[in-house]
Amino acid sequence: MHGEYKVPGGKLVVVDLEVRDGKIADFHLAGDFFLEPDDALADIDAAVTGLPVETDASGIAAAVRAALPDDAHLLGFTPESVGTAVRRALVTAPGWSDFEWEVVHEKAVSPRMNLALDEVLTARVGDGRRKPTMRIWEWDTSAVIIGSFQSVRNEVDAEGAARHGFEIVRRISGGGAMLMAANSIVTYSLYVPASLVAGMTFADSYAFLDDWALQALRSLGVDAVYQPLNDIASPSGKIGGAAQKRLANGGVLHHATLSYDMDGQVMTEVLRIGREKLSDKGTTSAAKRVDPLRSQTGLPREAIIARFVETFTKLYAAEPGHITDEEYAEAEALVASKFATDAWLHRVP
Repeated sequence: MHGEYKVPGGKLVVVDLEVRDGKIADFHLAGDFFLEPDDALADIDAAVTGLPVETDASGIAAAVRAALPDDAHLLGFTPESVGTAVRRALVTAPGWSDFEWEVVHEKAVSPRMNLALDEVLTARVGDGRRKPTMRIWEWDTSAVIIGSFQSVRNEVDAEGAARHGFEIVRRISGGGAMLMAANSIVTYSLYVPASLVAGMTFADSYAFLDDWALQALRSLGVDAVYQPLNDIASPSGKIGGAAQKRLANGGVLHHATLSYDMDGQVMTEVLRIGREKLSDKGTTSAAKRVDPLRSQTGLPREAIIARFVETFTKLYAAEPGHITDEEYAEAEALVASKFATDAWLHRVP
């Protein structure tokens, strides 16, 4: 069995192994990482050999860590990445290049319609009716998009939202509220089969699915890094965040919202960002938590989006795609039955 895992921002971890009597056998680790001392590689191989095939990624990582000598130095990979590669080998997980990808960037639609399209397109990828897809959002009105499990009244100042022209909508993924002013945000969604992230922890899958975006940002001069669980940041501050939803049919939605431009004062008047949330961010000002791409690149929003599309296309041999009339119609029906209803918006009061 063969497994590979590209560490986001790091090196490629490659494993080969056999399974005998329910245990891992003949395990060998390889890759373009750095490891000192040299013979620590044999220690890792010995630590994984003999583990039960049911051992999860964290258990494999613990075995590797325990076997390493005190003076070991791992550069470009971690014991956790070895565990992920092993799990992917055991479930024969495919990589990006095993799929045909489409990139979709179409007309502006309402925030509710964007959310409905996310659900529709994820379900279609899960059912095998659509190729895995990366979609760039465009929308025609400003909105506060809250996470699936957030309380409307706890997260949003309704009067402030109305005063500044932000409608309030709820998405199907978890995570926090995003202030999405028209033409001031870069948002993309990935609709992928669950097999692409098989064998990964949820935390690993976030960084894995956003690694291409970090490469795009770095090509624009932004020193972008991933901060667990779901933040994209730079030395100047947070840029944005990601969220996921996994459907029962095997479709995975992963979307990320990055701030292009922002009005910090408006954000504090629309979102209720309490001191408790700020306390673990090392800052006392919500406005200082986000550093927009406009100030970091000096580029128009359209140029940043073009680089995102170019990077994804080159990395994964993606082709231009489009949303069909049938998919638009299905999303419109879902807006009416779900995303535009008070029952959905206030599912958590």
